Amino acid sequence: MQKKYKEIEKSISTELEPIYLFYGEEEYLISTLINKIKKRFGELVLGINYILIDDTNIDELISNIEIPAFGYDKKLIIVKNSNIFKKDGRKKKNSALEDKLINYFNDNFEIVKDSCVIIFNEIEVSSSELFNVIENKSISFKSDYLDIKSLVAYLKNICSLYHVNVEEKALVYLVENCGTNLRVLINELRKVIEYTGEGNTIEIDTIDKLCIKQIESVIFDLTDNIGAKKISKAIEILDNLISNKEPLQVILVTLYTHFKRLYICKISQATTNKEALIAALGIRPNHTFLIKKYQGQSKNFTQKTLRELIEALADLDYNSKIGNIDIDVGLRSILCNYCS
Repeated sequence: MQKKYKEIEKSISTELEPIYLFYGEEEYLISTLINKIKKRFGELVLGINYILIDDTNIDELISNIEIPAFGYDKKLIIVKNSNIFKKDGRKKKNSALEDKLINYFNDNFEIVKDSCVIIFNEIEVSSSELFNVIENKSISFKSDYLDIKSLVAYLKNICSLYHVNVEEKALVYLVENCGTNLRVLINELRKVIEYTGEGNTIEIDTIDKLCIKQIESVIFDLTDNIGAKKISKAIEILDNLISNKEPLQVILVTLYTHFKRLYICKISQATTNKEALIAALGIRPNHTFLIKKYQGQSKNFTQKTLRELIEALADLDYNSKIGNIDIDVGLRSILCNYCS
């Protein structure tokens, strides 16, 4: 049975269900629920009443359910990244293990209910007979990446708990620069909160000083300076990326992808089909706030220039792989040629 995060959080405080199925990309929310279940469960002794299962020992799940939790009423079994819910498109039939698990949970659910609390924790799942069986017998929660509005609300609540003031625009800036992974955002926010202090207000300058920006955000800054033909500042940003141990190949690929997205925005200026543009840009649904940034930045370049930059970066990628040029030298050359 699908439930919302808050519903599950509330129910854990009163009673534990026999089976939980947590899946999706936002692992912070899932790990928070699992920690609450572990705390509610009580004393855990690995190998006795606390069993960890993954893709290497998933075939031992049934035997671990049936072995008594010596000295304890129940055992907690966490099945993490077992891949048993990932469907192989080439296979039309269930595997022997899938059939075995389907039959077991259908025929022996009372045994599971009396002896265990089982948590299935997967990143990726597919609709399958086994998935449907487990979901029908469990409390399930799909934890997708949160949209920017939900992230800002979550972060604002943390600030209020620490009695630190913050404007929404500062939290939006934090998300835009540090990404949408909730665990990363919370870690960055804690640094800012500690620096700011109780009763004070978080400033954007503080976020710039303390927070680690994702490379995609830094590339926006780099591209702004390229568009303005500020070569010294563009080279400074490139040097900072390199000094922060960002691999040159990653910088090249990210810069190529960025200019490709600017080019797509440039040639689709008249489109009103947001879904088609999201698909063309290849961005996640919770990153749609970036569309305006791409569209705005694309105005600093002509269509011809963007195409030339994309071709130059693609040529650099090829020539660096066959040993004709060093990526670092090639990137600096491209930046200088454009800005000159």
